[in-house]
Amino acid sequence: MSKRVAIACQGGGSHTAFTGGVLKGILDEDPDVDIVGFSGTSGGAVSALAAWYGLLTEGPEKACRLIDALWGDIAANPGVDRWVNSSMVAWTRAGNSGLPIPEVSPYQHPFSDWGHNQLRATLEQFIDFERIPDLLEADSPELVVGTVNVNAGEFETFADEDITVEAMLASTALPTLFPAVEIHGHSHWDGLFSQNPPIHDLLTNGTKPDEIWVVQINPQTRETEPKSLLEIHDRRNELAGNISMNQELRFIHTVNEWIEAGHLPREHYNVVRTRKIMFNRDLHAASKLDRSPDFLAELLELGERRGRSFIDQMRTSTS
Repeated sequence: MSKRVAIACQGGGSHTAFTGGVLKGILDEDPDVDIVGFSGTSGGAVSALAAWYGLLTEGPEKACRLIDALWGDIAANPGVDRWVNSSMVAWTRAGNSGLPIPEVSPYQHPFSDWGHNQLRATLEQFIDFERIPDLLEADSPELVVGTVNVNAGEFETFADEDITVEAMLASTALPTLFPAVEIHGHSHWDGLFSQNPPIHDLLTNGTKPDEIWVVQINPQTRETEPKSLLEIHDRRNELAGNISMNQELRFIHTVNEWIEAGHLPREHYNVVRTRKIMFNRDLHAASKLDRSPDFLAELLELGERRGRSFIDQMRTSTS
C-alpha cells in the first residue's frame, strides 16, 4: 500500500518559485506515494494550486506544465513592468536599510490594484475556477489555502470547492502592497499572518496523511548575529514567517509522542512523520518581490533539482 503524503508549501513571494520547482521535481520523479493533499500560503499557494489543478485535470505532466506557465506569466514583462519590478525591489531594500523612504498606503498608490489585477488575469488564464467543483471526486487530493480574516482576527482557510480566484488573491494580499480582498463580507490579508503554511488542516479535513512534506522557504537558522538594519529586518521577516509553521509542527510531534506512549488510541490516531525540503538561500527579504525572469527561472531550476534529490534520498532510505 502506497504511503499517503500531503505537501505543505510555505509562503515567501517570488522565492516560492523554488516551491514550484520542488513540486515539479517530485511529480516528475513519479514517487511511489499517494499524494492526498496540498496546502499553501501566498506564493506557496500559487505553486500548490498549479500542481493540484494539473493533477485533477490530466495528471503529473499537466501539473508540471502549469507550474512553468504560471511562473512564466508572473515574471515581469519587458518594458514598464520590468522597470516597476526593479524599482520596487530597490525601493523596498532601501527602506529596510533605514533610509528615509516615504511610505504610501496601498489604497493610495496606483500599482496596488494593477498588481492584483495582473495576478488575477494570470490565474484565470490557466485555472478554470468554475470547473473545480466538477473535477473533485472522493479520492481527489485536497488543496488548502491560508488567509487571515482581518475583521475577525482569525485564521481562515479555503479548501477544494471553495478555492476561488478571490481566495487566491486574499492569500497573496500583503497589506503593505495590496488592498485587502473581501470574501463573504470580510476583509482578508495574506496568509503569512496566519498559517504559513496550513498544516493542521491537512490532518483534520479528512486527508489523514502518513507523512507531511513541508517546503520551507524561510531559513530556520542563521550562523551570525544580524547587526545592520537590513540584516535585522531580513531575520525578523524570516522568524515571523516560521512562527506558525513551527508551532503546528511541534503540535504534530507532541501528538505523535502521545500515540507512542499509548495516551491516544491507535485505532483513531496515526503517527504522522514530517519532513522538510529547505530553500536555504541567503537572500534579502526585498528579493521576495523580485519577478525578474532570470531570477524566477533560477529558483525553479534549483527547486526542481532539490525535489528530485529529495525523492532519490527517500528511495535510498527505504530500499
